[in-house]
Amino acid sequence: MSTKFKAVFYYDILSPFTYIYIKERHRLVQQLDITPIPVLLGGLLRSTNNHDPGEIAAKRPHTYQYCVWLAGKLKIPFRFPEHHPFSTVAAQRLLVQMDANWNVVKRAFDFVWRDGKDPNLSWSEFCVYLGLQANTPIPSSPEVKTKLIDNTEQAARDGAFGVPSLVVNGQCFWGVDTIDWTLDFLSHPTLFDEPSYQYAKHIPNGLI
Repeated sequence: MSTKFKAVFYYDILSPFTYIYIKERHRLVQQLDITPIPVLLGGLLRSTNNHDPGEIAAKRPHTYQYCVWLAGKLKIPFRFPEHHPFSTVAAQRLLVQMDANWNVVKRAFDFVWRDGKDPNLSWSEFCVYLGLQANTPIPSSPEVKTKLIDNTEQAARDGAFGVPSLVVNGQCFWGVDTIDWTLDFLSHPTLFDEPSYQYAKHIPNGLI
């Protein structure tokens, strides 16, 4: 039996593309041992001078409708929550506090993107769905807050600028559409050392 490569997966339940990625994760599990790590997407975007498509009026309808199409194409149940974007601070802190494994992570995403619910509006129901007591409070300990910040900062250091982001062997793959690219990289570990890749990485910016 071959040894699996270690990988980390940065996520925030705000992201519909991360939900779809998780549904397609089975394509990678034979080759990768993937650890899910919760981050704050807003903090990650700010640290990389990036913006969520949901915050850009011109991109919002296209992006959201594409999610509907892609989920349908892949036969994945999909429903937008009551509103979007929404704050995920409480939910992401809870997932940090739980040291959430894949089963918990999948249920958290199903709650939002299959059942179409904002955890902030259904906190007790969200907690019960994750296997906790209905009266579980929103985490507020300094340790949990710090851990979520540290996760987010580490994601940026690893090259992530959004979610979903998978980091394996020092390479960061962003987006559900990079699963095939990841598989090619696992088959060809020197892929990024090829001249065309190195040129693309270091090509000068002609606007500055």
